[in-house]
Amino acid sequence: MNKTLPPHARRSALALSLMLGSGLLAWAFAPALSAQAQAQAAAPLASYQLKAGGAQSSRSFDGVVEAVRQTVVAAQVAGAIVQIDVKAGDRVSKGQVLLRVDARAAQDAAQASEAQAQAARATLQLATRDFERQQQLFKQRYISQAALDQAESQFKATQAQVNAQLAQLGGARTQTSLHVVRSPYDGIVSELPVALGDMALPGRALITVYDPSALRVTANLPQSVVAGLSAKPSFQLELNGKRGVQPSQVQILPMVDAGTHTVQVRLDLAKANSAGSSPNYTPGLFARVWLNDDGAPAVSQQLLLPRSAVLRRAELHAVYVLNEQGQPLLRQVRLGAAQGELVEVLSGLSAGERVATDPAAAARVLSGAQP
Repeated sequence: MNKTLPPHARRSALALSLMLGSGLLAWAFAPALSAQAQAQAAAPLASYQLKAGGAQSSRSFDGVVEAVRQTVVAAQVAGAIVQIDVKAGDRVSKGQVLLRVDARAAQDAAQASEAQAQAARATLQLATRDFERQQQLFKQRYISQAALDQAESQFKATQAQVNAQLAQLGGARTQTSLHVVRSPYDGIVSELPVALGDMALPGRALITVYDPSALRVTANLPQSVVAGLSAKPSFQLELNGKRGVQPSQVQILPMVDAGTHTVQVRLDLAKANSAGSSPNYTPGLFARVWLNDDGAPAVSQQLLLPRSAVLRRAELHAVYVLNEQGQPLLRQVRLGAAQGELVEVLSGLSAGERVATDPAAAARVLSGAQP
């Protein structure tokens, strides 16, 4: 560069040379870039051909584990809780004390009834001796028949009063025993919503106990599925990720829920051994019911599409359909339920059509083919 030029002229010449150099560089690489784009456009896209087929013979439904025998223990009397002998998760035996309610008032009433019963017994003893003396005097003809009848009536009245006092005493003792809450059977405490000092009221839930040796899975099946069952459908259970658990008994309730149009199915688990049910199976556990009914009538055909082929934009679902020349065309579809890596196509596609499994690659090919 000529150093005799003025400074501003030298800067203009330098900028011009850089522009020319960049233009030559772009011109030199333009054929290579165009060739790479053409190669990508010419490469065949990975595709999937849709095939019509029946619904899978094995279908799954959500269920839940529940106890066949579960009891919400409540108090029959009112009072403050003064003692709790168990906690949630404890195993209890039949008749074991679970908690106690303040029974001081009931005990005082029972003691008063005991005292009244003792007084009535003493009165009865006196009436008995007096009636015996009146009988002796009547035999010796010292008193009349009327006097004997009066003595007998007094004796019977006193005896009735004693029986009433004894019945009242029994009721007071029973009332006292109601302040002690016991387990109705061998089981496990699943819930304890009260604490010391809480007020127990008649009907208020205090403890929930269930029998771990008798559990079942309950699921709600659509009425259309139940109506199409064969004479001997096969059921399997999936618990804690383990599939293949066989139910010991299956019961389909003869009633349809009017709100959900489903039928409840109960599948009993095998009886536990003497040590009790497996600790992994507890009421409330999620379960999956697998139905395999090869004898059921054929269901409508369905199309399944790989989920990776679906292009999602907000609420829009679309796929790239390949024509006879292998060119991708974007088409909107309506999808149904997902089945693993596949998804059901409700509308927008037909059997035999091919779709691109890589929407990004199909979009690049489509943009390169457009002028």
